[in-house]
Amino acid sequence: MAMPTAGTNLLDAETPLLNDVVYGSVDFKGSPVIRSMSGGWKSAFFIIGVEVAERFAYYGISSNLISYLTGPLGQSTATAAENVNAWSGTSMILPLLGAFVADSFLGRYRTIVIASGLYILALGFLSLSAVLYSIKSSDCHFAANNMACSPPQFQIIFFFFSLYLFALAQGGHKPCLQAFGADQFDELDPKECNDKSSFFNWWYFSMNLGIVVALFVLNYIQDNLSWALGFGIPCIIMCLALIIFLLGTMTYRFRTHSDERNPFVRIGQVFLNAARNWRTTPGAISKEQEAQGILPYQGSQQFKFLDKALLAPDVSKEDGKVCSITEIEEAKAVLRLFPIWTACLGYAIAFSQSSTLFTKQGATMDRSITSSLQIPAASLQSFISIAIVVFIPIYDRILVPIARAITGKPSGITMLQRIGTGIFLSFLAMVIAALVERERLKTAAEYGLVDMPKATVPMSVWWLLPQYLLFGVADVFTMVGLQEFFYDQVPDQLKSIGLALYLSIFGIGNFLSSFLISVVEKATSGPGRDSWFSDNLNRAHVDYFYWLLAALSAAAFSAYVYVAKSYIYNRRNCL
Repeated sequence: MAMPTAGTNLLDAETPLLNDVVYGSVDFKGSPVIRSMSGGWKSAFFIIGVEVAERFAYYGISSNLISYLTGPLGQSTATAAENVNAWSGTSMILPLLGAFVADSFLGRYRTIVIASGLYILALGFLSLSAVLYSIKSSDCHFAANNMACSPPQFQIIFFFFSLYLFALAQGGHKPCLQAFGADQFDELDPKECNDKSSFFNWWYFSMNLGIVVALFVLNYIQDNLSWALGFGIPCIIMCLALIIFLLGTMTYRFRTHSDERNPFVRIGQVFLNAARNWRTTPGAISKEQEAQGILPYQGSQQFKFLDKALLAPDVSKEDGKVCSITEIEEAKAVLRLFPIWTACLGYAIAFSQSSTLFTKQGATMDRSITSSLQIPAASLQSFISIAIVVFIPIYDRILVPIARAITGKPSGITMLQRIGTGIFLSFLAMVIAALVERERLKTAAEYGLVDMPKATVPMSVWWLLPQYLLFGVADVFTMVGLQEFFYDQVPDQLKSIGLALYLSIFGIGNFLSSFLISVVEKATSGPGRDSWFSDNLNRAHVDYFYWLLAALSAAAFSAYVYVAKSYIYNRRNCL
């Protein structure tokens, strides 16, 4: 904000300006908010700080989960990978439930507070589960002369209950926190509108700082010191995150809505009326539009079958039966998202391998940093975050201004162009991953290690670095692009749902990855032969699976380009 100059009229400087009031927002007491005293970056910093802590906690559990399942819980590689994908998928689907509760009933602020409490409870249970394993394991080793034994069934059930409670908490926290952060910027103010676009970049930058710390610090503690401590530290961090969030309450802006009706009811009514009027002719619709004074350019030309909702199903015009053109356009805006949503599933399937098969792949390789220090296999995922942290400032401060000068667009490139670039990079990452795995298998064969699954393959783990870094750069394009796209393109009252839809892409992607692994496992295993996911990775063929995913990514990119070309933006982005 510019400082007053010497020539500024003192009366004007001392009188509160009406345009300093942020319309459509109130403070935590329900009073009008003053722009200079609320929202913007001052509020966003509290919220971003909470996100850093939350991602630290989430990745502190998820990144090394496959190691816990194959280690203390004694599961096979294929079973553990399926379980991780199923849990990850659930974690990314549950935000739809959390967003529904927030947008329809509780509001984002209250949902975040409740979800934070569940987060702390779930992490406490996970820590307790690991403590129980440690005690039971010590007793078992002593009784069985240091021979490993399986954990009791109750402990396994308690662990998975805690894990899915953790997923439920994340489902309420993740979409609401980011939407609440974006709510702090007024779209009607040109400066704040542009700041909101930068908010998505710096949000992703900051949260990846938390992920890097989690992957290096917590993975080391879990692999070398204690699983209980490795699960307990995120619990403490989430307690601090809740305190930080509450401290910012007096600065937050809370969105108000003029239409008191539930947004899901409004949009659902459009589809219901259109279905009931399925026999209505185009002529009848045109006549109704003319009667209501609706001009042709006021409605989009896509999904015109929804225009039938302009007519009441019983040909009467009882209150609540007829949908307005605004409600119909809201329904069309939501419907337009699904072809893009579907085309991005291939990217999500490929990305899910970074926390499962990439980790198991790295565990077999030479991870020595010094003669006495090894990098944990799960910590390799940190290079995705490092690439993001390095590339986002380059993108925001160098590439965007260059692209802006060329295209004349405020954001440099459109949101859909940004997403498509990342999908293409994910295809390249899977090609590189397949080539590196083929080289690893070749090295294992040359050194006679094919039947020695516990032996370290004399091939540096840094061979995996290009595929991790490429996924990091792809994330800057696709992940951030999807966040901004799904927030921007949904109706105002469904911002949390928009971000939940973006997260659900990766939820369904994880489920599809789990299903694909299960199908390939059954198709390639049999008497006298090893499957592509054999527990002995030196006899497995994960490289074939990577080639399959590369082909899938190429097909997904082609489908994405096709649907993106026909997409009509719901509103103009910040100018």
